[in-house]
Amino acid sequence: MDELLRLDAIGQAEAVRRGEVSPRELAEAAIARIEATDGVLNAVVHRRFERALAEIDAIPADAPFRGVPILLKDLGWREAGEPYSAGSAVRDGVEDAADDHGVVRLREAGFVLLGRTNTPEFGSTITTEPVAFGPTRNPYDPAYSAGGSSGGSAAAVAAGMVALATASDGGGSIRIPASLCGLVGLKPARGRVSMGPALGEGWSGFSTPGFVTRTVRDAAAALDLICGFRPGDPYAAPALPGRLADEVGRDPGRLRIGFLTTHPRGDVPPVPELTEAVTGAAALLESLGHDVAPGGPEALADPAFPRHFGAVVAANLAAHVAGLGELRGKPVQPEELEQRNAAMAQAGRERGAADHILSLQWLDGFRRRMAAWWSGGHDLLVVPSLGVAPFPLGWIPPDDLSTAFGRTTQAVAYTSPFNATGQPSVSLPLHRTGAGLPVGVQLVAPAGREDLLVRVAAQIERARPFEHPVLP
Repeated sequence: MDELLRLDAIGQAEAVRRGEVSPRELAEAAIARIEATDGVLNAVVHRRFERALAEIDAIPADAPFRGVPILLKDLGWREAGEPYSAGSAVRDGVEDAADDHGVVRLREAGFVLLGRTNTPEFGSTITTEPVAFGPTRNPYDPAYSAGGSSGGSAAAVAAGMVALATASDGGGSIRIPASLCGLVGLKPARGRVSMGPALGEGWSGFSTPGFVTRTVRDAAAALDLICGFRPGDPYAAPALPGRLADEVGRDPGRLRIGFLTTHPRGDVPPVPELTEAVTGAAALLESLGHDVAPGGPEALADPAFPRHFGAVVAANLAAHVAGLGELRGKPVQPEELEQRNAAMAQAGRERGAADHILSLQWLDGFRRRMAAWWSGGHDLLVVPSLGVAPFPLGWIPPDDLSTAFGRTTQAVAYTSPFNATGQPSVSLPLHRTGAGLPVGVQLVAPAGREDLLVRVAAQIERARPFEHPVLP
């Protein structure tokens, strides 16, 4: 069974179709792996093993991922009748009334939903260390962070519990844990995936659902399952030319690619491990026949970006906390929240509506300035997936907010701009530190061009296959 757990999701589905393993046997193997490893990693916070096993016999025989186990991030990805905590004790395990559209699609595809993964409270930071559930540890080194906010999902996939897990990304929350856990983390374009029926958008359009996976083909096939406009959605992404799964192995042609080894904004110190990672990726892309040269969008240097981005996030967090109060019938008090979220919610409440709209309008202009670099003749930008080196648990201090916010701002310097622009991007596991910790490299495409990302990412994966932890 260890050999089957080493396969990606497509490989596991093929093994089921060939009769090499039954859906129940595969699910039981994943459950055993969770029980053997999660005592150290703390990736899974809600388990539904018995219910999952009871649902297996009803899965249609022709479902494309029949019997493949999966874990859902406990932020978004709502399930009817299951606890939903979003990393916080405030909800107290309140059950949701309906499945999200993405969860419906996963069930229809034949996945076996084993449980929900750990996330920081409300997904508002880059490490998964919630007070309510405790820290998630990195499978490469348990003293280190698995990232956030999809840290539980990333740790679970890296540790071999499941071949893929759901995630979401509002400022880097797919790409950062993918980088720290040595995975593929594809952030879809804005509007590619519906957040309904519970939501129209997350964080004013910054956030999008997605996955963390071990392979590019899994990232493409999984996104194919859940993408698509639904009636009532506030916007839709540009149409793709076809299935993303069909882009795997397709020649991307000769592309014009820029890369940055240091951030053009002055408040992000250079990091040797990140410089080595991007330089190596640039050399690899050049060896594959692409035109590669230093450079990137001038708008990335604008020092006003973090202020406007952070202000919009704070306003959304304040609204979220107010909504939780209405849900439970009494206001949420600051002392019920982690200090970070209490401070952010207070800042969001104090901000005037006109100031909020001005930040959104500033970000509209930022998006157009960023787009000019791609429309000016570039196809891809290569940058680090994370603005800092892999960091230990506790590096984002819960009781020193100045240090915590400063470090977080540096960490998301290469990811949050593309949440603001809505562009698709992907983190690929292309480098290791001297201590063996993964370092991801991020590819950023023009608006709506996940197809281009998949072609190039698959080309890179063929040329330099990704390494993953070996299961015991």
